[in-house]
Amino acid sequence: MDLGLSGRTAAVAGASAGLGLASARALAAEGVTVAVCGRDRARIEEAATSIGPAAVPIVADVGTPDGAGAFVEDAIAALGRVDILVPNAGGPPSGTFATTPLEAYIPALQLNLLSTVAMCQVAVPPMAERGWGRVVAITSASVRQPIPTLILSNTARAGVTAFLKTLSLEVAARGVTVNSVQPGIHATARFRQLYGDDEDSVAAVAENIPVRSVGRPDDFGQVVAFLCSSAARFVTGAALPVDGGTSRGLQ
Repeated sequence: MDLGLSGRTAAVAGASAGLGLASARALAAEGVTVAVCGRDRARIEEAATSIGPAAVPIVADVGTPDGAGAFVEDAIAALGRVDILVPNAGGPPSGTFATTPLEAYIPALQLNLLSTVAMCQVAVPPMAERGWGRVVAITSASVRQPIPTLILSNTARAGVTAFLKTLSLEVAARGVTVNSVQPGIHATARFRQLYGDDEDSVAAVAENIPVRSVGRPDDFGQVVAFLCSSAARFVTGAALPVDGGTSRGLQ
């Protein structure tokens, strides 16, 4: 299926590994020139090389609003424009209500909410002026079904979901769609760090997922690419779980 993305440009945050890298690869495979960022120069350059000549590495820390906005500005300078924005950042520390001090919430909100707002403030107005644009943010399945030990992530990512829904309503008539994807458990380096990568460990995790399989990053990336496509032009304001059926709620 031709997604109609050849010749487009994209800025993909947090793309030195994991789901950000998988999303950048999927877009590049559809003919998109991608600017990818990470904090470590060697890692992001290695990631860009693995994507191919359509990838431009940018060293940036999107964990703060200033760093996030600067990444998109640098991507526009490198590519000429940004048609597609994929906000993405790591998660804040784990904790519960009882163990998390008040001062921990501000950095978490900067990392997972305000950084996305800053990226959108730079990228979306030019998209609206041109009459075409896509924002597909990578959030978490915890937005739909909160994880008890991740109160900071649950709170901040729920906030960014509300922001994206509101933004989608404001720019829909100008050719810009705004969606988010909510990943469950995927076989990333972070997964291997937490659970191991031996067959028994993977099988034990998969047993709790309805499809009885851990997600593949490349499959996740293809979902992101589809939401950027011409075929998905009528999909906006959606928060799509990509979790193998783990989220049990009706919404």
